[in-house]
Amino acid sequence: MQRESQATNAMLMARRNAAIPRGVGHSHQIFIAKGENAEIWDVEGRRYIDFAGGIAVLNTGHRNPAIIEAVKAQLDLYTHTCFQVLAYEPYVELAERLNAKAPGDFAKKTLFLTTGAEALENAVKIARSHTGRSGVITFAGGYHGRTMFTLGMTGKVMPYKAGFGPFPGDIFHARFPNALHGVTVNDAISSVEQIFKNDIEATRVAAIVIEPVQGEGGFNVAPPELLKRLRTLCDQHGILLIVDEVQTGAGRTGTWLAIEHSGVAPDLITMAKSMGGGFPISAVIGRAEVMDAPAAGGLGGTYAGSPMSCVAALAVLDEFEKHNLLQRSKDVGARLTKGLQAMAKKHTCIAEVRGLGAMVAMEICKNGDPHQPDADLTKAIAAEATKRGLILLTCGTYGNVVRILVPLTASDALLDEGLAIIAASLDSLLVG
Repeated sequence: MQRESQATNAMLMARRNAAIPRGVGHSHQIFIAKGENAEIWDVEGRRYIDFAGGIAVLNTGHRNPAIIEAVKAQLDLYTHTCFQVLAYEPYVELAERLNAKAPGDFAKKTLFLTTGAEALENAVKIARSHTGRSGVITFAGGYHGRTMFTLGMTGKVMPYKAGFGPFPGDIFHARFPNALHGVTVNDAISSVEQIFKNDIEATRVAAIVIEPVQGEGGFNVAPPELLKRLRTLCDQHGILLIVDEVQTGAGRTGTWLAIEHSGVAPDLITMAKSMGGGFPISAVIGRAEVMDAPAAGGLGGTYAGSPMSCVAALAVLDEFEKHNLLQRSKDVGARLTKGLQAMAKKHTCIAEVRGLGAMVAMEICKNGDPHQPDADLTKAIAAEATKRGLILLTCGTYGNVVRILVPLTASDALLDEGLAIIAASLDSLLVG
């Protein structure tokens, strides 16, 4: 690619360090000049394969032509009114289509916002308004956002919560099942029941919030049994079940929503990230009577559900239907899993390859022992891959999980090229 300017990554990073606080971290010391589908080029003209997808935002790829055209057309009409002041049809159409796609044989309504954290905050507001209760139960290892309330819900201290407390009250954390580390579904349910005994009575809990697959927590998949038992527990105590689909939604796991794998119908669903195809939008989708609990004027936001983001999200839905991207997600996931499992047979540092659909990760350990997380090697794998032209992300409570969130529109050839880089990075670090 032709270089866009004479600036180097190092020069721009120096300017960034002088102008922007260190709290805004960077996984890679790279400045992008152009992105297209599952590839990016930096300001120095170097090409990279993108296995990060803007942290699960680009399921439909960088600059998807259909999405770009939809936004360009909207720019010629109007860019902002604030939906609460002057309404516009794309907001309504998008709500109708998402209501129709959400699981559950009951009437639904949808609220649009801007970020995933904003969606989670509003889901809790709606749950509290509907139930008249305050308590919220989430899970260890879960991630729900960076606002003060969603940080309280998040079950991972570093780097998200460190130095920012105290957090809002009436938030409690249960255990999340993890077969690799000996935590069963029974353990998880027992921990919820212990919260009822030790911390807050069930009749004061408004909602239980869970990710069907933990994102930042390490791509830990919630067993269907857990989700079904949580549904039963919620029904028993009049608690609302909220599923956080911010990272899992919009087709990442092979179904439009990851909760569909379990057959469970939650009361409220939060979405963001890939639903907008690169444009900022989030949603709370839920039972109509629950969504209608807050008084008129109690929900909204100045930029919430912006016209450009609504038409982008409508184009995302069209792209999924036109190109059968749900099946593509399953195929991508199978290809990635097969490739990583082949590496696991060669390297004992790979404790487990796991995921759901195209949400795939590998956990890295020391001495072949899953109970000895190796964050240093995980970081080194990502760094070595970058040198070889592949963008990877790490995650996990102990920072020892390599995760893949490649656009679903990536070709098989590009997937294989990226997998080959991971294999070469492992060989370079472990074999020499």
